[in-house]
Amino acid sequence: MASNEDKPAAKEDENAGSWKDSIFNPRTGEFCGRTAKSWGLILLFYLVFYAFLAGMFVLTIWVMLLTLDDYVPKYRDRVPHPGLVIRPKQLDMLFNRSQPLQFAPYVQTLESFLQHYNDTEQERNVACAAGGYFEQEGEVGEQRKVCQFKRSDLSLCSGLSDSTFGYTEGRPCVLLKMNRIIGLKPRGDPYVNCTAKRDTPIQMQYFPSEGRFDKMYFPYYGNKLHVSLGERSIFVNFCLAVLVGAISESIIIQ
Repeated sequence: MASNEDKPAAKEDENAGSWKDSIFNPRTGEFCGRTAKSWGLILLFYLVFYAFLAGMFVLTIWVMLLTLDDYVPKYRDRVPHPGLVIRPKQLDMLFNRSQPLQFAPYVQTLESFLQHYNDTEQERNVACAAGGYFEQEGEVGEQRKVCQFKRSDLSLCSGLSDSTFGYTEGRPCVLLKMNRIIGLKPRGDPYVNCTAKRDTPIQMQYFPSEGRFDKMYFPYYGNKLHVSLGERSIFVNFCLAVLVGAISESIIIQ
């Protein structure tokens, strides 16, 4: 007869054997409660299941891509009207014309921006007739031409005759660029009208004249079709210069 002291030891051996059997049972050949066949079947099931999900995902993406155009966005209702971008890119410009270091960043920004509009660069583009849309027909994927917009047309704001763009004289130039919208053909010529937040009027000059964006720069065909001979410049035509009249030593532009 086994003594009472042997019973706890036997129970411990039984528990240890039960724990080991839960990992691998040599009697049934089960690993973690499953036989090799069971593991193979469940792995095959999940392989087929996830392959099916991946296939469905790829199929839906492929069908969606079939509905998209490589050159024109599918949805354009959120940007029906173009906006303006100001160069120098500042909401408020404060400087003293007698201190060049204050307006040097503005001058550098304008010079860098206008490098893409040098007359030598624009000779590659087309000399379009003003007053009408420059509509172009072509094969799918064929590059569209771009109308010239020469830096010299900006006259006093070109930076050619005055490298400081009028900032040393208190007559600062500000460049305005219209954002591009594919297919936009505005009614008439879009124009810009600047006003002063002060009682005393300030004389302003616009280049080109009357502050208008000519219709020959419309429509825009997208950055894949309307590329200016590989130049990295933006759409070279949407640019306008405003020359602010001479004012006091301290100047604030908003």
